Amino acid sequence: MNKEKKQEYIKEMKSHFDNSEAVIVAHYQGLTVKQLDELRNKMREHGIQFKVTKNRITKIALEDTKCKDLSDLFSGPTAVALSKDAISSAKILTNFSKENQNLKILGGIMGNDILDVAAVKNVALLPSLDEARAKIVGILRSPAQKIASILLAPASKIAILALEKSKK
Repeated sequence: MNKEKKQEYIKEMKSHFDNSEAVIVAHYQGLTVKQLDELRNKMREHGIQFKVTKNRITKIALEDTKCKDLSDLFSGPTAVALSKDAISSAKILTNFSKENQNLKILGGIMGNDILDVAAVKNVALLPSLDEARAKIVGILRSPAQKIASILLAPASKIAILALEKSKK
């Protein structure tokens, strides 16, 4: 890589680090090209970028960003997941690492919080935005259903009583 390409790479990575809400770092050693493509496709479906990095140059790009504390994680065959949604990227990487032991999550950053491996896995357990909305709607809807059934119950009991009286 010549000097111009390195400068371009650093500028591009700085932009990605500054504009991403979540950055998760992982080692991919031992994954086949097919497995990496599969992971990239899953990530792309959710608007997440998964980039294989050049460690030394990436550390330079990290220096003036909010992600500078992650520079210790960049050694060996490293890849980065960059996204606006931390939960979906953590879920995809965690699920993929369960299926493929060669993908090892090292840590990350969400907003301004540094995440270790356990924290990334905990974030993966959180419901996504759509799941959370569905739960809230279900919670709000259930009292209305209970009220409707309580209000309708006396009327049905009166109707049953009237029917029984009319039979006598």
